Amino acid sequence: MATEYAFSFDNQKPQPNHLLAALQADSMARLRPHLKFVYLPLGEVLYEPGLKMHHLYFPTDSIISLLYVTHDGASTEISVVGNEGVLGVPLFTGGESTPIGAMVRSAGGAYALPREILKEEFARNGRLMELLLHYTQTLITQVAQTAVCIRHHHIDQQLCRWLLMSFDRLPGNSLLMTHELIANMLGVRREGVTEAAGKLQKLGVISYRRGTIEVLDREKLESLCCECYAVVKKETDRLLNWGIPEKAPYS
Repeated sequence: MATEYAFSFDNQKPQPNHLLAALQADSMARLRPHLKFVYLPLGEVLYEPGLKMHHLYFPTDSIISLLYVTHDGASTEISVVGNEGVLGVPLFTGGESTPIGAMVRSAGGAYALPREILKEEFARNGRLMELLLHYTQTLITQVAQTAVCIRHHHIDQQLCRWLLMSFDRLPGNSLLMTHELIANMLGVRREGVTEAAGKLQKLGVISYRRGTIEVLDREKLESLCCECYAVVKKETDRLLNWGIPEKAPYS
């Protein structure tokens, strides 16, 4: 498992995970002793395809990619998990493993919860179960819309969607990411990502230097994106934008 922080709920205040923030006090009291705040370094593989999962991860300021890797080594990102959700859906849907791998694509923190504790709380048929089922529906929407985007939309639009979804899950306005890594996530050639990013930079939408991407004009970025981003965001807001203090699922 990832490295544990020297952290307790009482002495530090990391970025929140919105699913955990939406739990009722009694549910949180039962989970609190078992939640470990861990650091997820860039590139760490959290789940291997086909292997049994042992923990759920509730990201705070990290982003995790769900990836399918073909036999010849090509990879494509099918969904992302950030502070709006949880990594480990098969643990409460009965599968306990998946042919999809999970890799950290933006380093940061997460709360890790053992699968046994999750199953006990889920079996209570309470708030946690409700939240996780709602989140699962948003994840299904994201996977389906990603497939549509890859099949039907130009790489320029795909990059805009990818950037918007990334920045929705980050506390700041900068992302450490190379063109090569983005190309691996999108399943396209690096040259295509470089060209698409160059267009956005010339338009003053983003700034890219030394592996750091910053969004300069969020409104323009959304206008250049295909409908796929809005479809996923609308469904996520509809299903998860209740009972969460102060901030919506996407912040």
